[in-house]
Amino acid sequence: MDARTALIEALRWQLFWGADEAIAEAAVDRFAAPSLPASAAPASPVRALLPMDRTIPAPQARAVAIAAAAGTLDQLRQALAAFDGCPLSETATNLVFNDGNPETGLMLIGEAPGAEEDRLGKPFVGPSGQLLDRMLASIGFARDRYLITNVLPWRPPGNRSPTDAEVAVCLPFLHRQIALVRPRLVLLLGGLAAKALLGGNAGITRVRGVWRAVEVPGVEGPIPMLATYHPAYLLRSPGAKRQAWADLIALRRKWDSLH
Repeated sequence: MDARTALIEALRWQLFWGADEAIAEAAVDRFAAPSLPASAAPASPVRALLPMDRTIPAPQARAVAIAAAAGTLDQLRQALAAFDGCPLSETATNLVFNDGNPETGLMLIGEAPGAEEDRLGKPFVGPSGQLLDRMLASIGFARDRYLITNVLPWRPPGNRSPTDAEVAVCLPFLHRQIALVRPRLVLLLGGLAAKALLGGNAGITRVRGVWRAVEVPGVEGPIPMLATYHPAYLLRSPGAKRQAWADLIALRRKWDSLH
């Protein structure tokens, strides 16, 4: 192949693995407002095969602006479906947004869709989702009594672990979803969800079972959040179910104290 074709193929390979930004001489302020409207800027300098232009907002900055413009969950879903700043959207079969009831005040946040979720376009419908349904039903919560979603709305290829860049570009949409739902309590399922919302690098075994007051952009006042094991982990490690059960009891007690 000629040099241009080889370059394009190399860039496509980098995009597939999430490397969709060039490195500039100075650090990028990812919290700054976009310098161009989202509709006027390409998804990324690499994707558009253009030279690095510092006036083009980073994908995360575009995500913040696009998410903030959504006034309803339906608008947020449409914005996510049209968003081209995350390469996972190109390899996934379906956008997996949320499921359940957004009006109850209880929200569950997992990590990323699996194969069944990607195929059906709904979160937690595979084996781990079925286990989760049974666990929550045991404390009186059917799926119509909470809203469930993921940090990432698209399945990573081969169920690989998401990259930090993929989490960062999807997080503004999750923050906006939380702001629109305004839950009274949030249950975080798994280490990725815990790190994304609680911050820090501590593993799930160290942060689970403790209520934390978490500030979320667009929400007035902190939201109580509790981390626990992801049901997929419980399928692999049944011995951890005892701790997960203690977390569910803590969730139920906290919920009852609010009503």
